[in-house]
Amino acid sequence: MKKNLRIVSAAAAALLAVAPVAATAMPVNAATTINADSAINANTNAKYDVDVTPSISAIAKVTGSATIPGSLTGSISASYNGKSYTANLPQDSANATITDSNNKTVKPAELEADKAYTVTVPDVSFNFGSENAGKEITIGSANPNVTFTEKKGDQPASTVKVTLDQDGVAKLSSVQIKNVYAIDTTYNNNVNFYDVTTGAIVTTGAVSIDADNQGQLNTASVVAAINSKYFAAQYANKNLNKDNVTFNTETAVKDALKAQKIEVSSVGYFKAPHTFTVNVKATSNKNGKSATLPVTVTVPNVADPVVPSQSKTIMHNAYFYDKNAKRVGTDKVTRYNTVTVAMNTTKLANGISYYEVIENGKATGKYINADNIDGTKRTLKHNAYVYKTSKKRANKVVLKKGTEVTTYGGSYKFKNGKKYYKIGADTKKTYVRVENFD
Repeated sequence: MKKNLRIVSAAAAALLAVAPVAATAMPVNAATTINADSAINANTNAKYDVDVTPSISAIAKVTGSATIPGSLTGSISASYNGKSYTANLPQDSANATITDSNNKTVKPAELEADKAYTVTVPDVSFNFGSENAGKEITIGSANPNVTFTEKKGDQPASTVKVTLDQDGVAKLSSVQIKNVYAIDTTYNNNVNFYDVTTGAIVTTGAVSIDADNQGQLNTASVVAAINSKYFAAQYANKNLNKDNVTFNTETAVKDALKAQKIEVSSVGYFKAPHTFTVNVKATSNKNGKSATLPVTVTVPNVADPVVPSQSKTIMHNAYFYDKNAKRVGTDKVTRYNTVTVAMNTTKLANGISYYEVIENGKATGKYINADNIDGTKRTLKHNAYVYKTSKKRANKVVLKKGTEVTTYGGSYKFKNGKKYYKIGADTKKTYVRVENFD
């Protein structure tokens, strides 16, 4: 039986109105259900079990000869056990409360640019099904601007522990999203990254940091190195303005390490690789435009690991494939050229063996079908001649029925319309008809 991850809001049901699996608009005071496929599997080492990620889009009102009202839309996603489920927010729902920096309630139509707002969704609950009744779970968010209150009167917190009731429901008094900026649709300037020293616009960056004597770095030192060298800004009133732009280098560093499956301790220490790339994204609070700066972090006193490799000769023209056995581009290695590959083959998703290409001692994630290098052993079902062309034999050899012959790559169609396999690990024109192996 399927379990339900349900976002329920007695006061804000309309705010969370469309579930992707139900595809049905829910009336006010109706529950919005998001279908999930498994029960809670709480990880005691995680900061939270359920990750709640609201995504709010606010448009500022436009004044002038014609006034265009502001608006608020968005969605709330909740994920657990590695799966994510989303409910959409219909435009300008009256059930979400919007407040400004003075805690004054603001209507969506009155939203202004350059102001930070807090959006509060009241009476939210998550239904995991009665089979999870009584379990204690922690609800949190990867977004630092998202906080929760379990009961009315509680102070907002980044995580809350909730014991599921007899129906497996976790109830929250509210979910708050801080620092929501309304986009100014009349403002078109781009966001750029700049070099702190020269003031020049940069599209890529690089920093160098030494690890300690245990080969470790701290995320804080990486963040400091990047922030001391680069900043993001946007032109406003003919001046370069950094206040309009927000970016979180710490999150970018942690995401980069997570992508490389590098563990980070609770105080930020990690075993440093020789190099890794941090993608720092900056977004304008004024018009929503963004820019991403890939920063290469090099750790000089940590050796760059070299993947063991070997040189192999390509015996049949070979394309490159990714780890899913999907062709990568149109480039190919032509026959009789050499290529540097891993020491052993790898079976990809299609069950076929491939060699991974190695460049400068590093795995590239590109693969070549091993049949184009090592060939495939086939047994002759008939006596066979060896051909040079469709009309000429390569030699006087007759390969006997039952002989095991290594063929390389796919077959070639000659001018006579017949198909041939290349045999012989050399550059000689030596081919045997495919029909002799059938």
